[in-house]
Amino acid sequence: MSGTRFLPCRPCRARPRFAWGLAALAVVLLTTAAPAAAASRHVLLVVGAAGSETHAGSFAAWRDQLLDVLTTAQGVPPDRITVLSEGASSRDGVAFGAPTREGVRGALGRLARDAGPLDVVLVVLLGHGTFDGVDAKFNLVGPDLEAAEWAALVAPIKATVVFVNTASASAPFLARLAGPRRVVVTSTSSPAQRYDTVFAGFFVQAFADGEADLDKDSRVSVGEAYVYASTRAVKWYELRGQLATERAALDDNGDGVAEPFTSGTGDGALASRVFLDAAADPAPSRDPALSQLLARREALEAELQELQRKREFMPPGDYERELERVLVSLARLSREIRARS
Repeated sequence: MSGTRFLPCRPCRARPRFAWGLAALAVVLLTTAAPAAAASRHVLLVVGAAGSETHAGSFAAWRDQLLDVLTTAQGVPPDRITVLSEGASSRDGVAFGAPTREGVRGALGRLARDAGPLDVVLVVLLGHGTFDGVDAKFNLVGPDLEAAEWAALVAPIKATVVFVNTASASAPFLARLAGPRRVVVTSTSSPAQRYDTVFAGFFVQAFADGEADLDKDSRVSVGEAYVYASTRAVKWYELRGQLATERAALDDNGDGVAEPFTSGTGDGALASRVFLDAAADPAPSRDPALSQLLARREALEAELQELQRKREFMPPGDYERELERVLVSLARLSREIRARS
């Protein structure tokens, strides 16, 4: 990855592996519905205490790459981005604040005040995490905040929230931050995964890499970025002959439990409809052909919901075949709709 340095990780006893055989179905499942247009997008990027010059360099590289992607490819206005980070005063027109407990409280308080119900709020944590058996924390400069404190600060935000903790030992944040209209991503699926992580670099890269656009609609959803980053993180260890010391997790149905996109239980549906770019779904059109496409899409979405309700009563093979048929049709319709808009 150009411009990004990954830190070596110490091996652990267990090696979680991604189910490559299910990847094809995960690709189409990301297109379960058309993305909802957001009135505004707001970003809070927190780069925690580095602890060493090597870590500081890696975190700064990821920070700068994410800012470049957000302000260019994704078109997020600089005045909608808040960065709390040491080592620089500004970049891409965005002024930096201190990554302290007070700085986080102030930034999330402003988001609770300014972000509306139709908006999308992205919170990304780059740095180190700890877990003492009871509390999971993200390392700030000065006193840290525990996962429950982050949850309390995020709770007043009325917008759809995408909360991405890329730190080590971040897994407990998944259950603590889960809730309605919320996508929570952690770089680890267990608090025992406490070594340096590489997920952050791939997650940032996803929004600028065409390969992350799984349904080829010229946009990268949060769900697509997650699939891209989580699979490449595992591959990163494989290519080096190392045991993976991290496995990413995502929850977006509010139950605080990470389930595979292919399970049919709901995780991935919201993430696949959340985008950071400025594009929006087409409004109702006078074009008869476009109106027909929109009607077909609505019918397919209803069919998908009915199929998911019947899943427990269907043979697994039948369910998977029907699911793939509907989702592939939705992906194709999405491309047709965008082509005519």
